[in-house]
Amino acid sequence: MKCTWLSALRLATALPVAAACFVLPAYAIDKIPPNQAALAEVAAGKCREAHAAWWGFDPADATAALQAAIRSGARKIIVENLGAPWVVNKLQLASDQEIVFEPGVVVQAKRGAFHGTGDSLFSATLQTNITLTGRCATLRMWKSDYDDKAHYTHAEWRHVLSFKSCAGVQVTGLTLADSGGDGIYLGVARRGVPCSEVTIRDVVCTNNYRQGISVISARNLLIENCTLTDTWGTAPEAGIDFEPNHETEELVNCVMRNCVSANNRGDAFTFYLRPLHAASRPISIRLENCRAEGCRRSAAFVTSHNGEVGAVTGTMEFSNCTFTDSRLAGLTIGDKPAGGVRVSFRDCALINAATNDPALAPIQFSSGASATDDFGAISFERCTVRDPLGRLPPLAYHDLSGNAGLRDISGALALQRSNETAQVYQLTPALLAAWLPHTNFKPIAKFVTQGVRYEPALPQAQPETKLLCTARQRGPAEWLLWAQAGQPAAFIVLIRQVGKAAPQPAPVCVVAPSGKVTKLPDTQGPGETAYTFRPAETGAYTIRCEPRIGTATVNAPGHRVCLYAPHTALHLLATTGEYFFWVPAGTKEFAVKVSGDNAAERVKATLRDPTGRTVAAEDNIVQARQFVASPLNAAQGEIWSLQLDKPTGGVLEDFFVQLQGVPPVLAHTKEALLKPASGNP
Repeated sequence: MKCTWLSALRLATALPVAAACFVLPAYAIDKIPPNQAALAEVAAGKCREAHAAWWGFDPADATAALQAAIRSGARKIIVENLGAPWVVNKLQLASDQEIVFEPGVVVQAKRGAFHGTGDSLFSATLQTNITLTGRCATLRMWKSDYDDKAHYTHAEWRHVLSFKSCAGVQVTGLTLADSGGDGIYLGVARRGVPCSEVTIRDVVCTNNYRQGISVISARNLLIENCTLTDTWGTAPEAGIDFEPNHETEELVNCVMRNCVSANNRGDAFTFYLRPLHAASRPISIRLENCRAEGCRRSAAFVTSHNGEVGAVTGTMEFSNCTFTDSRLAGLTIGDKPAGGVRVSFRDCALINAATNDPALAPIQFSSGASATDDFGAISFERCTVRDPLGRLPPLAYHDLSGNAGLRDISGALALQRSNETAQVYQLTPALLAAWLPHTNFKPIAKFVTQGVRYEPALPQAQPETKLLCTARQRGPAEWLLWAQAGQPAAFIVLIRQVGKAAPQPAPVCVVAPSGKVTKLPDTQGPGETAYTFRPAETGAYTIRCEPRIGTATVNAPGHRVCLYAPHTALHLLATTGEYFFWVPAGTKEFAVKVSGDNAAERVKATLRDPTGRTVAAEDNIVQARQFVASPLNAAQGEIWSLQLDKPTGGVLEDFFVQLQGVPPVLAHTKEALLKPASGNP
């Protein structure tokens, strides 16, 4: 319906619409009062198109006016260029609405606001059909302010645009800058509901704190002709990061076309898919004619071996992409089992990767400490590596597991040194075996934990009350706590910070010996959170905690508490000390596998038998090391120990420990150790 109020209050102070982008002049304008006649027509439903200035304009704080315009029900809102920024606090978007920002418009976050850790400039949750258009318009925040811990709680979620479980979103032409998080965030408000039917076109994301764009869960996503640049502040610091948080989230029919990711402190294109597994929806992601320039790595793709549940499937395609001047390896692919996602590169060029590090191959493959399946399902078709250093081979395999071979890696790579003629190498199994030699560890049958109940290894000993465990676990972590039915049980979860980002509340639950799960309140950020419960059963209760970006330590003075890793290796951080484990009677052979996290993050490990004699030891462990041993007396159970120390080289940070062929239980004292109960199947 056409408004009878035909003019959009074009004031003398307003700038003319220009064909090219321009910068707002640095002068102030007076307040503009609401246009009551125009607002009456909007309220009466006579105007499907409205102008934000009809609700007034205050150059000091235009939040109320712009939010009222969005909530008015008008199908189209035009945000005028009035010659001064629209200074606003956080705003909520509405369904079935288009907002057009005129050329030259700046929507500026109000300084001193946005103290909530998730406060975003524009947010939408479970909304549909939202269009934001703004050729040569800018939405800007105050990134440096939010990083000031004296005035703001540290966080990484103060986005410019935040969409959660929204459908039918279009963002076109805008510049999104200086956020305290991401330029654009595509997340989830309701489990199982991704952002869907999303188009992001001709957008510039620059100088954002965490990512240019974060894609947590998306279906039918097109990102086209976009520039993602100068991201820095807090990890991952990528141009774009595809990173689901839960197995129910999805990345289906996601396409990037004609995009540039440049000068980001982190990676240009990151795909971190560890939460997904074989039961998740298969992924389908495609990059066409995209460029990476001057980032840490050009593309980093990580899935997971996912243990018994299997790896996520689907396709990841790079077509006609150019990756240039990465500071580290240009392409890295990690934990990529051959039975999982198929990754393909067609007509791609990798240019000048890691030229300041001759020891680093331009293409890096890696398998983590818990990998058991062969690495592979990767193809290269008409791809070129232009390397002035002429490194041969142009790719390397870093295996922390000692168990993952290479399979189904195919195609060819053309290696070109400076301006010389390229030499083409067919990636045959024989060539890969010569280029990427690796050691397969001795196979040790896994100790099956399903259905196993635990009991004290030394039932007559009193558990230690003063000597606390200091082991710091990362990622989804578990512990065993021995408790008596009817007697109060108490434990403490200590969450500690890793890096700059402050830990957030971490979920905690307790699983009874019978399998009943009881969810407990989340931990409250960094520090200690105390828990109590009254056990209905006697036995070992499993404590589960996911500290996310931090680490977790569990202690229960007066109770027996052990580290537990039934599904994967223990992922530890900066942990030292002697830890004890049980070797059951009848065991013929077992092993302890220890690995660092990268060339700099190492650990020293010593395996000791029940008498305290050193059976095996190694310093500066990076690549996986397997200590194979046999019990002194196989007729009876034994307590062995693993000593963990700082390495003489590198740093003690992230590392992994896996017990093979014996119960995956480690205790910081002998008195705390639990073993499989008598009568287990």
